[in-house]
Amino acid sequence: MKRVLVYTDGACLGNPGPGGWAAVLLWGPHRKELSGWEERTTNNRMELRAAIEALKALKEPVEVELYTDSRYLQRGVTEWLPRWKAQGWKRRVGRGWEPVANADLWQELDALLGKHRVRFHWLEGHSGHPENARANQLAREAMRAAQKSRSGEPGSG
Repeated sequence: MKRVLVYTDGACLGNPGPGGWAAVLLWGPHRKELSGWEERTTNNRMELRAAIEALKALKEPVEVELYTDSRYLQRGVTEWLPRWKAQGWKRRVGRGWEPVANADLWQELDALLGKHRVRFHWLEGHSGHPENARANQLAREAMRAAQKSRSGEPGSG
């Protein structure tokens, strides 16, 4: 099974606000960079979107080492996801239940995780790792594109 390294990041100006996501995929001598944006979103949604789009870009089942500086993404997959699924995408709050935040994206990510062998790793953000820094740069550029689109500046979108 092929092995792919993936570095993801999300960025948002305000929470919610214009946001961007990015992923850097490496396998053998190959490299692919992906990014995109949404006009009104949250940082957590952009972190999830980065992982989703990276996994969607893979053309066949592979072994993935996914690196993120988002504890929300890393812990969500490694700790919370099985419980959320078992509880019908709800989480206990006090004595009651409420829907899991971003359940639509968690469900999309969960479906993609079934196609690949993925291990999630947390990296400290802004710690000098070149691929993490590149994903951050791409996500911030995409976020600025979303900001321009939102303000109606020419040449955006």
